[in-house]
Amino acid sequence: MSKTVVLAEKPSVGRDIARVLQCNKKANGYFEGAKYIVTWALGHLVTLADPEAYDAKYKTWKLEELPMLPSQLKLVVMKKTNKQFQTVKAQIQRKDVNEVVIATDAGREGELVARWILAKARVNKTVKRLWISSVTDKAIRDGFSQLKPGKDYENLYASAVARAEADWYVGLNATRALTTKFNAQLSSGRVQTPTLAMIARREQEIKRFKPTDFYGIEAQTNKGFKLTWRNANNETRLFTKDKAEKLMKQLANKQAIITQVNRKEKRSSAPPLYDLTSLQQEANKAFGFSGKQTLSIMQKLYEQHKVLTYPRTDSRFLSSDIVSTLKDRVNACGVHQYAKAANSVLKNGIKANKSFVDDKKVSDHHAIIPTEQSVVLSELDDKERKIYDLVVKRFLAVLSQPYIYDQTAIEVSVGEERLTAKGKKVKQLGWKEVYQNKYQDDREDQDEQKLPTLQEGDRLTDLKFKITSGQTKPPERFTEGTLLQAMENPVKYMNQENKQLVKTMHQTGGLGTVATRADIIEKLFATHYIESKGKYLYTTSKGRQLLNLVPEELQSPLLTAEWEQKLTAIANGKLNKNQFIKEMKDYANTVVQEIKQSKENYKHDNITGTKCPTCGKLMLEVNGKKGRMLVCQDRSCGEKKHIARKTNARCPNCHKKMEMRGEGEAQTFTCVCGYREKLSTFQKRKEKQGKNKATKRDVNKYMKQQDESFTNPALAEALKKLKK
Repeated sequence: MSKTVVLAEKPSVGRDIARVLQCNKKANGYFEGAKYIVTWALGHLVTLADPEAYDAKYKTWKLEELPMLPSQLKLVVMKKTNKQFQTVKAQIQRKDVNEVVIATDAGREGELVARWILAKARVNKTVKRLWISSVTDKAIRDGFSQLKPGKDYENLYASAVARAEADWYVGLNATRALTTKFNAQLSSGRVQTPTLAMIARREQEIKRFKPTDFYGIEAQTNKGFKLTWRNANNETRLFTKDKAEKLMKQLANKQAIITQVNRKEKRSSAPPLYDLTSLQQEANKAFGFSGKQTLSIMQKLYEQHKVLTYPRTDSRFLSSDIVSTLKDRVNACGVHQYAKAANSVLKNGIKANKSFVDDKKVSDHHAIIPTEQSVVLSELDDKERKIYDLVVKRFLAVLSQPYIYDQTAIEVSVGEERLTAKGKKVKQLGWKEVYQNKYQDDREDQDEQKLPTLQEGDRLTDLKFKITSGQTKPPERFTEGTLLQAMENPVKYMNQENKQLVKTMHQTGGLGTVATRADIIEKLFATHYIESKGKYLYTTSKGRQLLNLVPEELQSPLLTAEWEQKLTAIANGKLNKNQFIKEMKDYANTVVQEIKQSKENYKHDNITGTKCPTCGKLMLEVNGKKGRMLVCQDRSCGEKKHIARKTNARCPNCHKKMEMRGEGEAQTFTCVCGYREKLSTFQKRKEKQGKNKATKRDVNKYMKQQDESFTNPALAEALKKLKK
């Protein structure tokens, strides 16, 4: 009997699919059943080859060897995951296998993960596609009952390859050109650089901003509400104190008559469902989570707990085929604090409308909503609960009744001048009940107050006028949340004078994709182009200098957005991939030539007074994965020396992690609080603790290589046993 290989993106999803398909025989790297063999990737198992695979001369970075433009890019198996690739390849190539089902993430990058594996394994078998938005048992079963032909996703694959190859041609060439030309570790990318430029432009706006004093006039009534003066253009600000004082005199002792009273019933629906970017913004604003952190939490809620749908979506709407499942989803999430709102939704009935159901506004995946799988809140950790809470409340709010209120707007004439006030009376809380009426809706007028019953022609007496004052404020610095918003819609942050440019940006849909934006921000941090101070983002000296060295065009969000538009056209079968790659090669060549001809200089801001023992040039202090080190500023020299290595040893005073300095007998632990302890003393201290003595192996554990964001629960547990 012939079998089908199912290729998942990661082990956790592979295990779930294997369980649903009753593949109970566990082997090394796959599960097998009567009909299916379920195996998995570990993210990418195959990638594009490094430049030296095309020519040995590229092993050394030299400006004169650029640009690197191989006619065809090669695929290579990644060394660190080669074992799993061989496992996948062996299963796919089995003689009793006649079909492969791609079950990687349903998106551009997921398609690339699987197709590159199939290409490298030289597979020529029938390919089908599992395309699902959640990994519950029901979703997997439904997905397998309606598998799509692999050919339907050929264009999506072509788009994914085009994206990867464009990044290779433009990114690697620009990075090598910048690094060799300016003798510094510099990198540039098609999304990374315009994003950095956007942060720098905001900083320039803040720097150039000059605050202006402004004044306004308010009148307090004896009926408990206040009036605000407005001019003929409905503006409330005056920019000279003289004008404000003159106006105050004109208003004093004049009769105040209500000339207009407008009452309207207003309705507001809940804010739209979340896509990934809007959820990342909200989580950053509410909890300070980074974009990458939110995506990571979402991935666990989707894959492990199976209580939320696919996270990497750019839609805030549902497709019509989801409507029939909404009742089950409400029941699944309607527990504990959500029970009251869920019961209200079910009692009033679910009425689908264009505010949240629109097939035309759903591309690959619908908005993020709960799945039909019942949630057990006690199984979620604190951070997972916070993200789940955001999604569920928004879901229930969208399905709830509208918020209804009567709005009253009054106008008062005082002599020739006009004063206004607004008030509202709530008739139905509707969706706001989901948030216990604490939701801050930016769409509403925040100046509304409680007004008494008033009629046109009424006279107001004893008005107490006062001058209010303030200062204009500069634009706010970007936070991660507002930067994600800016990447999604860069038009607001660009020069509005070029109408054609603005129009193109509206059509293209921003910088990067929902799946890549958080990673781009992380990369800007990792390359030390930006840093955070509190919640705000700042460019570093290195980042600002990079923008002076990179060609102007590569900093433009328009260029990047146009590329993303072309990638979408390839995915829709409207543009040939090879045509796009030719454009990218031409552009890479242009960028390299511009960098070669640059007259700019790069000034290292991490230079030290230590001379290189080999060439005599001053050395640079850099933060590496293992700790701080000195490296020669001349890349061709290559001299390097460790200053301090990161350890997991904790300071006995402040409990922060210490660094190890020195060599041999002089090795010493040092802490930022000033504590110092020789390695020999450290060992003696541990020996006094009896059986928990620190051996050489313990010290080696402390010195274990780790990256900047390293976490190792097992090691942390072991270190707890080394009680002070």
